[in-house]
Amino acid sequence: MDHFDYKDGILHAEDVAVDEIARAVGTPFYAYSAATFRRHFQLFQEALAGMDHLICYAMKANGNLAILKLMGDMGAGIDVVSGGEYLKARAAGVPGERIVFSGVGKTRAEMALALEGGIRQFNVESEPELLALNEVACGLGKVAPVTVRINPDVDARTHAKIATGKSENKFGIPIAKARLVYAEAAALPGIEVVGIDVHIGSQLTDLDPFRAAFDKVAHLTGLLRQDGHDIRRLDLGGGLGIPYERSNMAPPLPLDYGEVIRQTVGHLGCEIEIEPGRLIVGNAGIMVASVIYLKHGEGRNFLILDAAMNDLIRPAMYDAHHDIVPVRQVAPGTEMSAVDIVGPVCETGDTFARQRNMPPLGDGDLVAFRSAGAYGAVMASEYNMRPLIPEVLVDGDQFAVIRPRPSFDEMINRDRVPEWL
Repeated sequence: MDHFDYKDGILHAEDVAVDEIARAVGTPFYAYSAATFRRHFQLFQEALAGMDHLICYAMKANGNLAILKLMGDMGAGIDVVSGGEYLKARAAGVPGERIVFSGVGKTRAEMALALEGGIRQFNVESEPELLALNEVACGLGKVAPVTVRINPDVDARTHAKIATGKSENKFGIPIAKARLVYAEAAALPGIEVVGIDVHIGSQLTDLDPFRAAFDKVAHLTGLLRQDGHDIRRLDLGGGLGIPYERSNMAPPLPLDYGEVIRQTVGHLGCEIEIEPGRLIVGNAGIMVASVIYLKHGEGRNFLILDAAMNDLIRPAMYDAHHDIVPVRQVAPGTEMSAVDIVGPVCETGDTFARQRNMPPLGDGDLVAFRSAGAYGAVMASEYNMRPLIPEVLVDGDQFAVIRPRPSFDEMINRDRVPEWL
């Protein structure tokens, strides 16, 4: 569900016409719907109702400060994977006790930053990290609350680049070693074991891998409690997918996901943490671009946009699909034709869609990329000296720029030329 619909023939973000935003900020740009954020967060709240829980928004999906504040104001925690993300979450007003620090390569400086600023827990990924965290905590006179991320060797059945729960992936500690690592953790003076962490991947459209992983977590919880560990918190990660193609069957709903949690670990008396990112923000955002040219090639036509792979890299990186729709609604019976939809960057990989059926479009017409709220703006770059594009938040009938487009002077002046040149 989202709040991007046609009204009077024009695509709207909630109650604001998308072409009105385009006139105000120029193209390309991202637009987000506050109502969709709120709705998706509430769906997870309803899914976990009756269980002690905390929903920690995975800010790597979209880390805009305004979005973090929107989530924090609803009571969400934040899942961070770097010191920079930690500082940004705190700048948005999220207290340290609602911030979970994940990531496979935490530095000692990042550990100290979070320990001094306040942290709910560290999701520890390796034995060397555990020892480093103990060293840092002892040096500061603090005790670090930790869960250990276990790798359950479960196939998430998702894209290879976003699968994280197989034995060959870089994430977590093999589940066969878990009891040994927990024993090591319990013996460290700067470490307090509070629970177990697991995350098997992103964009999962099947609940069976979750069930398999959570069953293993439940079994491990029993074993660790027998060993004397106070396992009171289960961080089950995120990963629930969204429908990128509206013509396809929709992925499972948060309510179904919550039922799997209830059936597998709900009897353990643990506080449940989940870390959704994509499902909260993915369908809450669109990217809007203008057509520059319709180019007639040999055997195919190219719709050339002012947006490029540096603005939305998912199609180039993951062969990802985004529905692309005209901002002006197509009249019934309009003849469609197949075009390659591309950007102006000097790489063949700068292709958003191949042989996509589109209505007649020309210079200045607007198109919207649906389901672009997650891993869009946050992965953007200034490749080809192209400015990062604006982000806009819509709430009802109002909108505001929440990240402006930098000027070329601002981009150039960030560089420094040595005096000796």
